[in-house]
This record gives sequence, C-alpha cells and structure tokens, in this order.
Amino acid sequence: MARHCTVEHNLEHCPCTYDPCPRKGICCECIAYHLKMDQLPACAFPPEVESTYDRSFRRFIQTYSKR
Repeated sequence: MARHCTVEHNLEHCPCTYDPCPRKGICCECIAYHLKMDQLPACAFPPEVESTYDRSFRRFIQTYSKR
C-alpha cells in the first residue's frame, strides 16, 4: 500500500515558524532549499532553537551534542 503525502497533512505537523515561507508543507521542496543553503529544515530542531532561525549544521550539532 503506497502512502501519499499531502500539503494539508504536512502542515499539521510542520514546526516552521516562518509564516511567509512558500515551501511550508511541501517537505521535498523545503529540504532541497535548506540543503542548498547549507542548512537543515525546521523539523530538525526543537522549538526553542527553530524559533531563532539558526538552522545551520553547526547549530544542529551544538543542540544535540548537549543531550
């Protein structure tokens, strides 16, 4: 049985707080965009870090190496 992703379903679980983002809910575009910018998408971070908009790999490592 194949699964189908929908923007509506993705939006229910998207932690991104950047409201004007045109990729919100379109995960494949979001991931591609952030990787091209040497970043990770919002869903890779806890809420307190995501809200800083520092989505760098360095911040990801700092965030998760403390746990």
